[in-house]
Amino acid sequence: MKTNNSGDVCDEASFSDSISLKFIYIHSPNRSNNLAMNAKNVLGGELKICCTSPMTGFYRNGKCDTGAEDRGVHIVCAEVTAKFLTFSQEQGNDLSTPMPMYNFPGLKPGDCWCLCALRWKEALDAGFAPPINLEATHESMLDFIPLEVLKEHSMELNK
Repeated sequence: MKTNNSGDVCDEASFSDSISLKFIYIHSPNRSNNLAMNAKNVLGGELKICCTSPMTGFYRNGKCDTGAEDRGVHIVCAEVTAKFLTFSQEQGNDLSTPMPMYNFPGLKPGDCWCLCALRWKEALDAGFAPPINLEATHESMLDFIPLEVLKEHSMELNK
């Protein structure tokens, strides 16, 4: 397991070969939508800000942008819940404890945060996926989960 500069622990050994291929595709230098100015959301529009308090995003710009440096693929804008935070901690990814060395404030229920694509999928499969903001979730998430499933977990439907 590795902790990245966003404070997330992503166990790369658990990723399947197909997920690894998707990771390579997402981080291809020829994929223009990896650039912040061109980033699109899962609905096809401009990628919106996920959260600025706490400041989120791999690049700490408030957006779930991604690029070659983002090994965890932090592309899902989620409103974390107590159940998700507990689940994540049980999986070895403590998102509640501040880690100042990574500019990570620690999260509490109700905070929005750019989650690793595979961590959100893992939570989905276990029944603990937090609601997501579709307009602030990077279009690359469609390489992992169909839009119909993402829509079922949209913040708008869960309020």
